[in-house]
Amino acid sequence: MSTKRNFIDLQRHLKDRTRGAFSAAHTLLPYWHRVTHQWQLESAAEMIHSLFLINHTGDIFLEKHWKSVISRGVCDYFLEVKEKAVEPENVPPVLQTPHHYLISIYRDKLFFLSVIQTEVPPLFVIEFLHRVADTFQDYFGECSESIIKDNVVTVYELLEEMLDNGFPLATESNILKEMIKPPTILRSVVNTLTVLLFFPGSSNVGDKLPTGQLSNIPWRRAAVKYTNNEAYFDVIEEIDAILDKSGMTVFAEIQGVIEACTRLSGMPDLTLSFMNPRLLDDVSFHPCVRFKRWESERVLSFIPPDGNFTLMTYHVSSQNLVAIPVYVKQNISFFETGSCGRLDITIGPKQTMGKMVEGLMVTVHMPKAVLSVNLTASQGNYTYDLATKVLVWDIGKLNPQKPPNLRGTLSVQSGAPRPEENPALDIKLKIQQLAISGLKVNRLDMYGEKYKPFKGVKYMTKAGKFQVRT
Repeated sequence: MSTKRNFIDLQRHLKDRTRGAFSAAHTLLPYWHRVTHQWQLESAAEMIHSLFLINHTGDIFLEKHWKSVISRGVCDYFLEVKEKAVEPENVPPVLQTPHHYLISIYRDKLFFLSVIQTEVPPLFVIEFLHRVADTFQDYFGECSESIIKDNVVTVYELLEEMLDNGFPLATESNILKEMIKPPTILRSVVNTLTVLLFFPGSSNVGDKLPTGQLSNIPWRRAAVKYTNNEAYFDVIEEIDAILDKSGMTVFAEIQGVIEACTRLSGMPDLTLSFMNPRLLDDVSFHPCVRFKRWESERVLSFIPPDGNFTLMTYHVSSQNLVAIPVYVKQNISFFETGSCGRLDITIGPKQTMGKMVEGLMVTVHMPKAVLSVNLTASQGNYTYDLATKVLVWDIGKLNPQKPPNLRGTLSVQSGAPRPEENPALDIKLKIQQLAISGLKVNRLDMYGEKYKPFKGVKYMTKAGKFQVRT
């Protein structure tokens, strides 16, 4: 478990600590300033040589090379490590081979694997790969194998613009959308039937320089205009926790993110304030946020990008500030003699501030000796996979007046030794309109424009790695 936790923490550290890293170092610099400092970047000028997209089964379905073609065989080193990993998230993000470095991320059941030929800062590459995945998500609505294959023309055009000679160039979504129009159903048909067959020289890439490319705010395009002006913010918190057999907290932390969707005309200047910002630590911002205002006043002051973007990520590491939303009473035992065991699980609300717990699911990875289960659920349904030995209890909404219970017997292979350790319970849940840390938005003020936008804030708490030991 400690090894698994270390990999999870490393991946979160790599993603959260570097959010906006290369944007601050690259896109915020005006073009002429970047040119005069090109000599500083020459050591990383060939940072990414090739990119492979690999699905969760290990099939390579897309590859892009910015220099000479690198054989797919280089991915074999990565696939060997992937096969040994218990879960895809456990694959180390950085691997060394005899002639290359392999740096990867895992997003939406896909591996984004970059091939590097020289030593480079791994965090820089990892942040760029996350930006590629974010761009696909923004362009296509989701980042999946089927969607990428359906929009392969646009995908290759985006990769050409995002990376120049192995170094990140245009990475802001607003700039990319001015150069490469997002796909529509009609445009997709034209691309596949007309452009490729009759006009192979045509593309979706525009012939005009994006208005934000030379601006000191490259994340926002110029001359934005909407009939209805609105700004929405989603505060999403993910709780990671380990509870011992008695229900006491062994470990607990919160990973939070504020997702924004702004459709505002002109050049608005926003200030977002919180009622209790001091509980946040390890914060990371979109490049649009003025960091000095946060340091001095603990407010977010920014000129927002147009559309969807991640405004801020944060971390709550103080265990005293992490409220555990549910309690779990459980007893899983295997008898010394005989070929059976017993299971009894009860789960109920604990610190939900009166909000409804939804999407509640309990997963138990049974020992290999367990052949079958005979259980009764007071609420929801359960399934037991004989091949994987995984018991899943899908509860749904949690009834606070009548906590659900699952109990019954476990059939164990005759003559098999008693399992040395009882299985742990993995909990999944969602709570709408609640930030479990207690974070609340106080107000949103807008300057620089005269209209009054519609404003809205939503909160959600969900379980990340939430485990109960038995």
